[in-house]
Parts: sequence; structure tokens; C-alpha cells
Amino acid sequence: MMIDAAQGRSISPHGPERLDLPSEKPVDLDHLRRYTLGDKALEDEVLGLFLAQLPEAIASLKSAANPRDWKIAAHGLKGSSRAVGAWRIATLAQEAEALAAVRETEECRETISRLEAAVSEASNFVRAFAERR
Repeated sequence: MMIDAAQGRSISPHGPERLDLPSEKPVDLDHLRRYTLGDKALEDEVLGLFLAQLPEAIASLKSAANPRDWKIAAHGLKGSSRAVGAWRIATLAQEAEALAAVRETEECRETISRLEAAVSEASNFVRAFAERR
């Protein structure tokens, strides 16, 4: 754990202390900048890779043939979302990961639906951010 002196709060490489309290923006660009050391080209590359893998990650959840496949898909989405600071997606992916044993339930379908909405929001945010550069 590190202390962000400018903000007076603790920061973690895994995101906010409470992932159930999402940041205001779909992607925490300050978080991403810490890991890219402010390298704009690297930020763009990482965000591009993240956007490219989102549809595949959702498709993997939808087509998971067993609890193991579901958990792997959710875990991967959680990790990549945390890496870029997409806390809402990370939180939902964490919830999905916990549902692996009961993946054929309405709760799983609702989680996927909420993930799709968060993915859409994050994608739109990143595209708008890229256009402003």
C-alpha cells in the first residue's frame, strides 16, 4: 500500500480499497498513468488492447461450458480491468468470478448484462478520451 500525498488517501496497485465504490469515470486515467509513467503512447496501446479484449471476454463468459471456463473468463476480465483502472468492470468481474459454481442462474445472466453495460460505458469513455488527445 502506498500513500498518495496529493490526495491524502491510500492507493493500491489493485485499485481503490473498496471496489464496490467505483470511481466517477469508467476508467481511472490517473491509475493508468501511474503504471505507464505518463507515457501517452503506452497509455493508448494499453487502452487499445483493453478495448479489443472486452468483447472476447464477455463472449467467453457467455459461452463458458463449465464453472472452470466461467471462472477463468471472469478472472481474466477482472485482472485486465484492474490494470487500466476500470473499477466498475473489475468489481462486476469479481462478482462473476464468485458465481462460477452457479453460472446457469438468473444472477449470472444479470451480472453479464451489467458487465455489458459497464463495458459499453468504458469503451465510449476511452474512445472519447482518444479523440480529445
